[in-house]
Amino acid sequence: MTAPLTPSQPPHDRPEDGNADSSGPDNPWREPARSSGYAAELAHEEGGAPVPTDLKADVRDAVVIAVAVAASGVLLGLLWLWLAPTVPLIADKTNVYLKDTEGEQAIGVDGTFALLGLAFGLVSAVVVFLVRRRGGIPLVVGLAAGGLLGAVLAWKVGVWVGPETDVAAHARSVGAGVVFDAPMELKAKGVLLAWPVAAMVAQLVLTGLFGPRDPEPFSSYERV
Repeated sequence: MTAPLTPSQPPHDRPEDGNADSSGPDNPWREPARSSGYAAELAHEEGGAPVPTDLKADVRDAVVIAVAVAASGVLLGLLWLWLAPTVPLIADKTNVYLKDTEGEQAIGVDGTFALLGLAFGLVSAVVVFLVRRRGGIPLVVGLAAGGLLGAVLAWKVGVWVGPETDVAAHARSVGAGVVFDAPMELKAKGVLLAWPVAAMVAQLVLTGLFGPRDPEPFSSYERV
């Protein structure tokens, strides 16, 4: 003999298929609605149409950023030529010598380029972050590539615009015993990496600290 179901005795078993509408809004056992993004991922996993992404837009933006950052290397080259110390040379009738054999001007030339590269890397990362807070791997790669190209361009601009690179011809033109400036050159080529490394690190730090956060994943079933 069975007792009738009363309001004080709620059912605890999930209703079998066909006994109740499992898709009704009042059914606590119904599955939560899937988002459109989840449905697209599910379709992709099951062999359906590929999930649309904005990878092309990210790559296009990365190329634009790389070109813009590289072009700013002209400014770095001019600043390097202006701020770096000059290396004085002097010549006699046969040879060219350093006027100050114990001077550290050559080290100062490399150091000035490195400091300017670090500053340009930081500034370029901040500007790119303000324009594109979303970040992303293509953006970081484009920023680093643009920084390296910009550093090489700055080095070449400093050499082209700076003093005569043909030291012997320059010495003959000024005459024996006259002091003249040595051509701009980098003794340590590793300073070319100051800009791209600083830009990449600054971009990653800014994105990690102030970039948008991904939404927290929700559970498949909510506790009733």
